[in-house]
Amino acid sequence: MSMNNVAIAEAYYKAMGEKDLESIGKYLHPDVQFIGPLAKKSGKEDVLEAAKNFCVLFKTVTIRAKLGEGNVVMLVNDLEFPDPVGTFPTAVLMKFQEGLIERIELFYDPRPLLEHKDKIFS
Repeated sequence: MSMNNVAIAEAYYKAMGEKDLESIGKYLHPDVQFIGPLAKKSGKEDVLEAAKNFCVLFKTVTIRAKLGEGNVVMLVNDLEFPDPVGTFPTAVLMKFQEGLIERIELFYDPRPLLEHKDKIFS
């Protein structure tokens, strides 16, 4: 039984919260594009590497809201970082192709993460 796109987006972020890179990778399209305030990445390997580097920075992720239509899903998340950052609200717009995440576009205030930019997106 195939999952709908909202369920796939939730499973992706659950895997992020569990820091489970193998599961994160199974949801990504080979030509996935990542677009965020601090960087752009293309291709599954580069996006997975950035996810791996990002996962070590936060403690938990909580999905606050979700909606989807066709091949597009929007989530509102809270990421919990160690102090002094604390709770960090984000929104993500995801586009799907054949049940895989083809595009991830993040929206957040980048100022609390600027000092970590090179660690995440090296």
